[in-house]
Amino acid sequence: MRYILASGSPRRRELFSKVVPEYEVIPAVGEEVTVKQLPAEIVEELSYQKASEIFYKNLTDSGDGLVVIGSDTVVSYNHRVLGKPADRAQAADMVRMLQGQTHSVFTGVTVFYRIGGEDKSFTFSERTDVHVAPMTEDEITAYVSTGEPDDKAGAYGIQGQFAIYISGINGDYYNVMGLPVARLYKEMRDHDLL
Repeated sequence: MRYILASGSPRRRELFSKVVPEYEVIPAVGEEVTVKQLPAEIVEELSYQKASEIFYKNLTDSGDGLVVIGSDTVVSYNHRVLGKPADRAQAADMVRMLQGQTHSVFTGVTVFYRIGGEDKSFTFSERTDVHVAPMTEDEITAYVSTGEPDDKAGAYGIQGQFAIYISGINGDYYNVMGLPVARLYKEMRDHDLL
């Protein structure tokens, strides 16, 4: 099998290596556009777009045995979807909104594959609820100034400096990092892709 992860995220690369030790990284470059409103549907649609883009760009080289995994993560709080912040001011606003509250992280995963000359795919999403401790304005400013929130949905990384403010989670920890590895492993195993 030729495995391709359609993501440039260092966190996803680290996590995917737990499922498949040897794979290629070819990040999707297409514009992320969604017409969906619900967080689970948004991440499923975006993960589908990423996986299908890379699958069909590499299909002629690989033929049978090509497996492409696309993933997308968003943070949702109070019926509002939070992607990556545009700048540090927006990052501070996001952290300010999440502090002292519980929000949800949704990650969508799509797997495209070709077996026996037939193109197939499946898509799923996972939800994890994250509880953030109350933070002072100085703590918010100090955290945002680290630069850690710059490229992360909801302006934080659970595995980084923000960990000191996470008071609990309900669901898959790795889902919050950007890839629900246990579910992905099970789905790939069930589809005979491992």
